[in-house]
Amino acid sequence: MARARIKDVARLAGVSVGTVSNVLNRPDLVASPTQERVLAAVRELEFVRNASARSLRVGANRAIGLVVLDVGNPFFTDVARGAQEAADALGMMVMLCSSENEVARQQRHLEMFEQQRVLGVLLTPAGTRDPHVDEMVKRGTPVVLLDAARGVRKRCSVTVDDVMGGRLVVEHLVAQGHQRITFVGGEPSVRQVRDRLRGAQGALPGGAHLAVHPTADLTVAAGREAAKAILASSDRRPTAAFCANDLLALGMLQELTRQRLDVPSDLALVGYDDIEFASAAAVPLSSVRQPRQELGRVAVELLLEEVDEGAAHRHRQVMFTPELVVRDSSRVDVMAGRRPA
Repeated sequence: MARARIKDVARLAGVSVGTVSNVLNRPDLVASPTQERVLAAVRELEFVRNASARSLRVGANRAIGLVVLDVGNPFFTDVARGAQEAADALGMMVMLCSSENEVARQQRHLEMFEQQRVLGVLLTPAGTRDPHVDEMVKRGTPVVLLDAARGVRKRCSVTVDDVMGGRLVVEHLVAQGHQRITFVGGEPSVRQVRDRLRGAQGALPGGAHLAVHPTADLTVAAGREAAKAILASSDRRPTAAFCANDLLALGMLQELTRQRLDVPSDLALVGYDDIEFASAAAVPLSSVRQPRQELGRVAVELLLEEVDEGAAHRHRQVMFTPELVVRDSSRVDVMAGRRPA
């Protein structure tokens, strides 16, 4: 059966196409009896409005684009959930894409969103500054930076103080008696990795040493490989590892368990993001908690502020404070009184 068109609804209800449009989009302009006739026709014909066609007429639709670095990372899943909750409350939808931290892929997603006439875009930037973002904003599609660099003033942004997060971890490990700490992280081109390392280095007291073990990415598999390499090293083994995210820490925990080593006695572990799996691990994982869903919700609010205020809008930068959640993977009392040498 052919899909019903707005003309079919108008014919069945005995009104004009414009009246049907008003009932669907501006019901306050239509008398109640007429609204009831039109809605009855909509139900009878099982009419579904064509939002894509309407967006072409009015210049924007009720969708928000969201581009994250890695959709497979639970951190970004939670951010997207927060954005969707905020959008749902306003009758909007969120279209999610993953750049895989590739600028070229990011540009393709942004171009697609612009062609779809989205209301605006929430973007976790890949790599360095992308001039395509500036061009898109000039053409009328606002962009809010999500989990972006500190100090950005040309855009609204929502982020967490990752420098502070790195500092919290090292201060905790030093307080537990650790002097040899390894930072396990991905590419330094990733802003979050860079800031977390900077915070960790800034918190080192005299006599403590922070080695850096880079990884190709920020996955569980990369964490397993990092643990193998660290344990096989001929250098003095670190007594603690600070991982740039929880996936790396969970991978390291898997490999340490496979090699029958104890966490935290043989190696203390701290992750970052405090995803759901962190507290549910075989050894509950200490981690830096970020307000993941709140990041997504506030980003949507900033975007809609910019849309509503137009030229009068003044960009805002919102920075959240991270919180260290200490669990068994790094607590001295779990080590039955043993302190690292």
